[in-house]
Amino acid sequence: MNILHTVVLGIVEGVTEFLPVSSTFHLIWTTKILGIPQTDFEKLFEVFIQSGAILSVVFLYFKTVIKNTQLLKKVAFAFVPTAVIGFLLYKVIKNVFFNSDVLMLSVFILVGLIFIIYEWYAKKSGDKFSKSLSSFTYKEAIIIGFIQSLAVLPGVSRAGAVMLGMMFMGFRRDESATFSFLLAVPTLLAASGYDLWKMRSVAFATSGNVSTLLIGTIVSFISAYFVVKWFIAFLQKHSLANFGWYRIAAGLLLVFFGIK
Repeated sequence: MNILHTVVLGIVEGVTEFLPVSSTFHLIWTTKILGIPQTDFEKLFEVFIQSGAILSVVFLYFKTVIKNTQLLKKVAFAFVPTAVIGFLLYKVIKNVFFNSDVLMLSVFILVGLIFIIYEWYAKKSGDKFSKSLSSFTYKEAIIIGFIQSLAVLPGVSRAGAVMLGMMFMGFRRDESATFSFLLAVPTLLAASGYDLWKMRSVAFATSGNVSTLLIGTIVSFISAYFVVKWFIAFLQKHSLANFGWYRIAAGLLLVFFGIK
């Protein structure tokens, strides 16, 4: 990986981490397009730079969380199912899910269809997403934690799964997005930290590796900071169907051009 690759991947991570489009999917396919070999370090890089995007949420929502300890507890409850499932499936995630192009593309397109169909049904049935996080219960938090665990499959999107689950429970889109941001903090910091520990010999093999991780993380932080602020405003006037159409179009293009 050169400096250009590092910056591009940092931007891709920051832009896609909190959108319901699967940052993991975008990172994997961006490396394919750029011709970056899937080495152990590259796989570590893709996971670790998520910490930069997460720090942007900490920066933006620090005061909100400090003033709402009950919400913080619910984030902790929601994190537990994901942590357990992620730990148990760590080797499968790294060695199987990340290496199956057919699986990734199929899931990516399928979730896009689910977004479109759900938003169409909600509009037709007159469903109103009106609940706020002030009414969010511990039971709902645990359910959302299990729903988020579906994102171990590249292409699902952690943010998309959480948002769709909460909307099904009646929560507003922007409130659902906010909780997905907050839940991302322990989830992705744990994933980044665990991966760094498991692959510490690779991460610290050279000073170049350390510099690459730091640069990617910083770029991810900056790009995510602006995307988070934009996304909340976007969801107040638009639906997830827009991202569903994007998923289908992008997925079919990758299938059509047969990128390996």
